[in-house]
Amino acid sequence: MVARCRRIFGQRRVGHGGTLDPDATGVLLVGLGQATRLLRFLSELPKSYTGEIVLGVATSTLDAAGEVMGTWDMSAVRPTDVAAAAAGLTGEIDQVPPMVSAVKVGGRRLHELARAGVEVEREARRVTVHRFVVEPTGEPLVHRAEVDCSSGTYVRSLAADLGTALGGGAHLRALRRTAIGLFTVDEAVSLDSAGVEHVKPPADALRGRPRVVAADADTVAAIGHGKVLDRSVLGAEGDGPWAVLDGAGRLLAVYERYDDAGRVKPAVVLPVA
Repeated sequence: MVARCRRIFGQRRVGHGGTLDPDATGVLLVGLGQATRLLRFLSELPKSYTGEIVLGVATSTLDAAGEVMGTWDMSAVRPTDVAAAAAGLTGEIDQVPPMVSAVKVGGRRLHELARAGVEVEREARRVTVHRFVVEPTGEPLVHRAEVDCSSGTYVRSLAADLGTALGGGAHLRALRRTAIGLFTVDEAVSLDSAGVEHVKPPADALRGRPRVVAADADTVAAIGHGKVLDRSVLGAEGDGPWAVLDGAGRLLAVYERYDDAGRVKPAVVLPVA
């Protein structure tokens, strides 16, 4: 994705705000040039997904791309049982990352170890599942799932854990990320149709964050030099971080809290072209 975007947009510096599984589709946030420095404010945003959970079959990758590792007769499982099990996996939970994932252990990504036939112990991580709704489809043992969750949550693991909770196994298929924070699939464009006309201004990366406007030329100059400021100079309220704009609505910087004396410091300063 990054390589394709380099060619499409003529940018050497390209980054993304969170990986997608190889078989998954949906929203991926891409930063170009100096705006890649803003991706740190996007990677931790909550995510929303849809997908299908297939009961009765567990795979090595927890999705349809893996080898079948076990089968169970789960024909007696009722939709009410599935809904109750999904409710038990909602809220703050401890989740073990799958072996086929981008998580690093000992300096190596888990999927690299998995391809080498090595399985290592993984520590469970605390994640939050805000919403996990599972409904039957017209296909036996296949349930449609909708998930709203914190960054770092693996929906594949949720599917596998759901199968275990129901006394068998399960895997995920047709995963689609429908939103990252306030960025939804409705405004996304396909890679094949993407062009410069689709590039959003840097200020849009901070959508939903508190915004302040630099009131005068001296303040704009101080921000451009990355100076620590009193929050009253910016008119910043709350805990931040704050998107700092000029009078034309262009993003100058992102400021964050510096100390208990009411001062704020730049996390990112952007040149205004």
